[in-house]
Amino acid sequence: MSQDPAQALAHCREQIDALDLRLLHLLNERAQVVVEVGRIKREATLPIYEPRREDQVYNNVTAHNQGPLSADALRRIYERIIDEMRKVQKDRMGETC
Repeated sequence: MSQDPAQALAHCREQIDALDLRLLHLLNERAQVVVEVGRIKREATLPIYEPRREDQVYNNVTAHNQGPLSADALRRIYERIIDEMRKVQKDRMGETC
């Protein structure tokens, strides 16, 4: 017997809510590491912005992508994530990006 559409939708939404909380945790964990990277870069007088490193991040995620997100979609998502992480470094470390 097939599940009621309203119940199926509610179940999917519960899954999305749980996944969103996992993503939230991982994004904040990533931000904590980014703050540490910023501290190290400041001590070593290195720039926060590193285009080659960003390309490495994009290549890493797209190489491991099994879909359904396209490589272009992942790049757009990670561009935003990296931009926000740079802002975290700027805010926490007093650096200009």
